[in-house]
Amino acid sequence: MTGRLAVVTGAARGLGEGVARELVRHGARVVLLGREEESLRMVADSLPGEAHCFEADVTDDDTMAQVAARVRDRIGRPSVVVANAGVAEGGPFGESDPATWRRVIEVNLIGSAITARAFLPGLLATRGYFLQIASTAAFGSAPMMSAYCASKAGAEAFAQSLRAELAHQGVGVGIAYLSWTGTDMIRDADQHGVLRELRSHMPPPARRVYPVERVAAWMVTAIERRAPTVYAPPWLRLTQLVRPALPPLVTWLSKRELPRLADRTRFDATGLLGAGGRADQTATTRGTHGDPRRH
Repeated sequence: MTGRLAVVTGAARGLGEGVARELVRHGARVVLLGREEESLRMVADSLPGEAHCFEADVTDDDTMAQVAARVRDRIGRPSVVVANAGVAEGGPFGESDPATWRRVIEVNLIGSAITARAFLPGLLATRGYFLQIASTAAFGSAPMMSAYCASKAGAEAFAQSLRAELAHQGVGVGIAYLSWTGTDMIRDADQHGVLRELRSHMPPPARRVYPVERVAAWMVTAIERRAPTVYAPPWLRLTQLVRPALPPLVTWLSKRELPRLADRTRFDATGLLGAGGRADQTATTRGTHGDPRRH
C-alpha cells in the first residue's frame, strides 16, 4: 500500500475511520469522505500520514463527481476505493417512516453505486480495487431490519455484477461480510429493546461484537490481497455453506420468538441509528449535500 491513494467513504468515525487509520499505517495516502466536516477534519489531522478530506453526501451524483474530479486533479488517481458509508434503522416495517426507510436504501445501496461511478475512471487507470462493505444481513435477513437487510443484499448483488463487468479490465471488486462491529451504530442499536432482544437470541458466536481496530485490520489485509471476499470474523465464511437454509430458519425462529418478545418490549421504530445516522438525518433535513472543496 505504500504511496497508493485510497478513498474511504463514511470516514468521520467508526469502521471508516478505522480503515483509514489502518491504511495509513500500511503506508497509504487517504482521502476521507463523509457528511460531517468538523469530524472529518479532526480524523484527517490525527492521522500520521498524508490525509485529505471532503464533505460530501454519497447519494448526490453531482457532488460526488465534483469530489472525484478534485481528487484526480489535486491529489491523484485512487487505486483503492472503500464504499463504507452506511446507515441503519430498525423496527416493524409497517410502522417505519417511509423517508427513513428509503434513506437507508439510498445511502447503503445507491450511495455505493454513486461512489463506484464517480471513482471508476481512476480505478480503471490504476487497475485498482473497489471494496464494498456489506454485512451478514446480505444473506441472513432478520426481522425488524428490513431496510438494512434489503440495502446490504442489493449492495452485495451490485458488487458481484460490477466484479464480473470489470474483471477483464484489471479492476478487482471485493465484498466485505461483517458481523457485529463495535461502532456507535451498534451501541445505539443495543439501546432499543427490540434490537437488543433480537441480538440476544442469536447463537453466542454470532452475537459477539468485534473491535473496530480488528475489523479494520481484516479489511486492509483483504485490500492488499485484492480479495474477492472478506469475512469479519473469518469463521463467517462457513455460513455461506448453509446460506439457502437461513431464510426458512430465521422465519421459524421469528414465528416462535417474536410473540414472546412482544410481551416484554415495545416494537418501536428506531429512526436512523448512531451519531452518524443522526448527522445524516440533520444534513438531509437541511437539504445539504456537502461541500466538495478540499479541507
